[in-house]
Amino acid sequence: MPDISVIMSVYNEEKVLENKINSIYNTSFPKGKMEVLIGSDGSNDRTEEILHRMNKKLINFSFYHSNLRKGKPNVLNDLVSKAKGDILILTDANVLLNESTITGLVRHFRNPEIGLVDSRMVNTGIKKSGISKQESAYISMEVNLKNREGLVWGTMMGPFGGCYAMRKNLFNPIPENFLVDDFFLNLNVLKNRKKSINDMKVTVSEDVSDILLEEFRRKKRIAAGSFQNLSHYAGLLWPPYTSLSFSFISHKILRWFGPLFLIMIIISNAFIFERNEAYAYSICLVGFLFTLTFIDLILNRFNKHIAFFRYLTHFFSMNLALSLGLIFFLKGIKTNVWEPTKRNQ
Repeated sequence: MPDISVIMSVYNEEKVLENKINSIYNTSFPKGKMEVLIGSDGSNDRTEEILHRMNKKLINFSFYHSNLRKGKPNVLNDLVSKAKGDILILTDANVLLNESTITGLVRHFRNPEIGLVDSRMVNTGIKKSGISKQESAYISMEVNLKNREGLVWGTMMGPFGGCYAMRKNLFNPIPENFLVDDFFLNLNVLKNRKKSINDMKVTVSEDVSDILLEEFRRKKRIAAGSFQNLSHYAGLLWPPYTSLSFSFISHKILRWFGPLFLIMIIISNAFIFERNEAYAYSICLVGFLFTLTFIDLILNRFNKHIAFFRYLTHFFSMNLALSLGLIFFLKGIKTNVWEPTKRNQ
């Protein structure tokens, strides 16, 4: 077993932090080969009280405090500079590990071609009242697609960020004001011609997002950060016939620009729907789907939930978040400090 460093940036995580730390130390990985480094990014709740208490009873445990908010990527850069392990486990406070999680991730690094390994997220807290069912379905689709990219080419397009492992020598400091650190690090691994994969048997659990506005805010931030990564790693798109560029374009870029394609479809239909009845049907279909979305928003106020309608609401709202994320990126991102999504939704 190699020496590993578990890295975690936290901000006001009193609701989940103690359970998270316990889940790390309850894994089967040898404690003498593991260190845990946690950075508190200006927390002002009970987070640091919990860290002080855990520090007294745990071995190889260190935490660092910042009086001012620096943003998660900057905290990660600081922690990794202090890390001694050959393998980094980067994880979030709201993601719980099981007994075999770390061992399952680390075993892949016996293969020198592997640079990054992601775990599979198991969603908990799924309800009918919000978007958790729809978000879980989307995550499941993404996980399976990423798994196949890794199996075929070793070009998994980004870990989910909740818990993944990478070689420390492939960690490149995250640029100032970058919003999506995990995808940045993943692309740097691929740029260095190492493989990125996920292991479907290595699981962690997370309370899936259920509140539409919370997830909308998160998706908007991720979208802006995705365009940052696109501008930084545009060179990976050429030549366009490689497995890496194919995965990048087909999986990510086409989806990021999906809202623009939808707008183009609607506008073009508006100009040509009189020429052929097929176009008339298509523009009526779009209008009908938008109507169902508004109906779902109204029904939700009366605590009525229809799954199909909610899928439409989820689809259109997340595409709107992508659009606003693009605008946010084009206007210029001044800071990488953000509020984490509400825990235990």
